[in-house]
Amino acid sequence: MRTRRIGTVEVGVVGLGAMPLSVEGRPDEARAIAVIHAALDAGVTLIDTADSYHWHAGERGHNEELIARALAAHGGDPGSVLIATKGGRGRPGDGSWTVTGTPEHLLRACEGSLRRLGVDAIGLYQLHKPDPAVPWAESVGALRVLLDAGKIRMAGLSNVTAEQISQAYEILGDGLVSVQNRYSPAVRDSEPELDLCRRLGIAFLPWSPLGGISRSSLDGPSRLDQAASTPFHAVAAERGVSPQRVALAWLLARSPVIVPIPGASRPESVRDSAAAADLALSPDELARLNM
Repeated sequence: MRTRRIGTVEVGVVGLGAMPLSVEGRPDEARAIAVIHAALDAGVTLIDTADSYHWHAGERGHNEELIARALAAHGGDPGSVLIATKGGRGRPGDGSWTVTGTPEHLLRACEGSLRRLGVDAIGLYQLHKPDPAVPWAESVGALRVLLDAGKIRMAGLSNVTAEQISQAYEILGDGLVSVQNRYSPAVRDSEPELDLCRRLGIAFLPWSPLGGISRSSLDGPSRLDQAASTPFHAVAAERGVSPQRVALAWLLARSPVIVPIPGASRPESVRDSAAAADLALSPDELARLNM
């Protein structure tokens, strides 16, 4: 698979969003591990997770532990895979999400992620969401502390505005390597953030990148029976590929800093997503999709 850069690390241009393997409607562990192994075998070298990716109360870190077991069972070089995890959100077990961005919480959360992933330093640690009750500089300052302590190698942000990115860049400098916002065929309101990332040389990791094509895990279990009425479906039919593959190829063409992280709960879905790395869309096709 061709690669793009996140900070100092080269990763495959299509990553894996591992959240569907641990939240509501998740597959059993054998299939979940098969999904991760299929991703690795297809050339995926970026896996996105978070300590809050779990279903029931008391399961914090379920997704991180699953990834650690899958990597150990795969037999490849775990050092060749960039694990990007996040801290700052919680799940009480009733389907809701909480936000806690105090420095104390983020420092504790990082320690928990280090333990569950079984590493001395996390490759990419991301602040999951700004906490309106905590000054932004304080939350970002916790990432600075973790970088300086060597607990994390690179830092990222998620669900942020362009102004928050700029403020964080002043604190983190080159330690800030990624921004993870929702961006997809159906949701394109992070154009200002994408443009800023392009100018700063920061990777942009769209979450729920198949919005408008497939359902996000945040919306319920994935399904493939979406109304086939978009230009993405039309181009897919002409090319003889899935609309999901077209959507990912479109994202890759949007900007050289984009590394999409589609979720999956089946090995077949992973392999189809990875194949988007080799799908080159024509200028005419891109013009149709950009409308």
